Amino acid sequence: MRPSAAHAWFTAALLLASIHLIAQTQPTPAQNPNDGARDLKRTHPPENNASTSEVVPESYALVIGIAHYANLPSSAQLQYPDRDAQSIYTTLISQQGGEFPANHVHVLTEAQATQANILQELESWLPAVTAPNDRVLIYFAGHGLISGGKGYLAPYDVDLHNIAGTAIPMDTLGTLIGSKIQGKWKVLLTDACHSGAITPETDPTQVNHMLLDLHQSIFSLTASRDREQSFESAAQGGGHGIFTYYVVRGLAGEADANGDGVVTADELAEYVHRNVRDATGGRQNPTSERGSFDPNMVLAFNPEHAKTGTVTQLQYGTLVVVTNMDDTELWLDGKNVGVLSKSAALRLPGLTPGSHTIKAVHMGYKPDGPREEMVYPGQETTVNVRILIPQRHAQAAEDLLDGAIADYKKGFEANYKKAESKLNQAVAIDPNYSEAWMYLGRVENALYADEKANAAFQKAIAIDQAYEEAYVSYAAALLDQGALDEAVRQLNAALQEKPDDGTALYLLSQAYAREGDFADGKAAALRAVKAAPGNGEAHFWLAECERHLNEAAAAEAEYRQYLQLTNFNSGTAGNLNYYVAGFLLGIGRKHHAAEQDIWREQQGQANLGICDCEWMQKRNDAAIPYCQKALSFMPADLWANYRLGLIYIEKANAGAQGTGSAAMSTQDVLNLLSEAKIRFGNVVAANPETDEAHRARQYIAKIDAALASHP
Repeated sequence: MRPSAAHAWFTAALLLASIHLIAQTQPTPAQNPNDGARDLKRTHPPENNASTSEVVPESYALVIGIAHYANLPSSAQLQYPDRDAQSIYTTLISQQGGEFPANHVHVLTEAQATQANILQELESWLPAVTAPNDRVLIYFAGHGLISGGKGYLAPYDVDLHNIAGTAIPMDTLGTLIGSKIQGKWKVLLTDACHSGAITPETDPTQVNHMLLDLHQSIFSLTASRDREQSFESAAQGGGHGIFTYYVVRGLAGEADANGDGVVTADELAEYVHRNVRDATGGRQNPTSERGSFDPNMVLAFNPEHAKTGTVTQLQYGTLVVVTNMDDTELWLDGKNVGVLSKSAALRLPGLTPGSHTIKAVHMGYKPDGPREEMVYPGQETTVNVRILIPQRHAQAAEDLLDGAIADYKKGFEANYKKAESKLNQAVAIDPNYSEAWMYLGRVENALYADEKANAAFQKAIAIDQAYEEAYVSYAAALLDQGALDEAVRQLNAALQEKPDDGTALYLLSQAYAREGDFADGKAAALRAVKAAPGNGEAHFWLAECERHLNEAAAAEAEYRQYLQLTNFNSGTAGNLNYYVAGFLLGIGRKHHAAEQDIWREQQGQANLGICDCEWMQKRNDAAIPYCQKALSFMPADLWANYRLGLIYIEKANAGAQGTGSAAMSTQDVLNLLSEAKIRFGNVVAANPETDEAHRARQYIAKIDAALASHP
């Protein structure tokens, strides 16, 4: 039927105004309001701040590494730039090598490092996030080339038949870094003069000149000088570009020549130049151009490296490590420096003279070390590590661990308490029982004892620094606590041990998503799905990231895949064990009353995700049942109520303005508005301080006015 005159007045006075309000205030898509503040969110200092000396600089980095090119011949492919990029990333986010917040470092490797993606980071991301007081670092490892007299960096998808249209012009790079990207400390590290020039014009002289002359505000350090190529070697830390190997070691503290705990640009340049030259017999000499930047530029700060007195005229030494067992991890001064094999010695050049601590670790065996080894200036010292004795624990401690695990998997607070008691007894009997410490950390996390949980996880890792499961469990607990940046560090350590760990990857995706870094979250989730396609949580976090990237159709498919993989009765013992065993650690805080609540919350969030995706695709009728189902799992959820309220208003607007079969009666419209009012009331009750609650009160006032005019 056609709307009446009163109905038409109603439409003009209320519903069209509501549409306008939706358009002006509705975030798309929204983050769960219950997530709370993110501990890594960037806040710029006020523009009119008269004193910036007291503002701690923020740090941002773009790290690019391309070993394999889509359109280049096999002779032009490289070996290690992707590994080099990962090492730079690990160093920058570490406490020893830069302390960049993990979500402030974007990494593009291999097929991710397309021209479009690189330019997106340089033209949009870095200019948007940087401020005048910041520190900015850009690292590139791959091919540089010359064409038409102009210099370019080669992205993954460079086309030699259209270089100007598919590569990154160096003059554009210089303009972006010097003008659009803000910061008082700007660093460009490039390893782009590899052997095998990919265009006839390309020669190292021109490439280096162009990289060094990009802009006067940049500290530029290139891998080699004129007429030289840069080398890759399997002997450097298990396989790296020689330049990058020493950049990493230098940032980690080895370049701190005066022993003040600070690595400056000058110190890094001198350290890298000297060591690369020595390692290549003078065939490769890194070159730096300081420009007009602050001479006190700080690249890394680690007070643990501070020494008494000043070290001058340092001559570095080398450790050559051999072992009796493949896949043995080597730790130097508390940092993982590579994997040992029986067939090839691991060279660790560029070490400061003096005592260094080494430890060789192989899962299931007693470690060799930690022990001190002396490094002598200008000399190579061979070190033998032996992995011989299988790790054995007291039988009483093993029995206690077995019993504790059984209690832990039953769930519920009373069982956690029993497990806690047994595990404390186990570590008292055998203080070096890393598995017992790891499970104690899980139990304390389930009991909300954050400090105890963290201490137990740290103990497990200190005992066995190759304990990948402990890194993952610790990261999951940190996610529960909201310590997102440290969780990323621990997950990165876990993935160094096992790159295809599906649980570590989906947790990494979760961490990025909660930081608001949905692009990196999607990349991690895609890796998680590939590594463990049957892991429902991997699909869930992929969906979350895709939804926030406005990829509604793709996200909806992943939510449905998650629901299919987790479509079971959460009360059954087997399924409950699945959750308690750790696969959902980090999804959210465990509920004391029942672990089934975790399943219900996730089911609710997935159904809400589908509702949101349907709404984004303008299919309100399809969205409604999923929002209703979400609320059946979590009735008080703020966002589920808010989304459903908005959908009801939109349906009311459409019905009031429709003609023919699309039209609604006034009563039907009023019924929809009454339902919307209920939902908005729930939003206000859930958290009256949120932006959604503020908008909900505005909607309620308009709805009340409309309902009052139609008794």
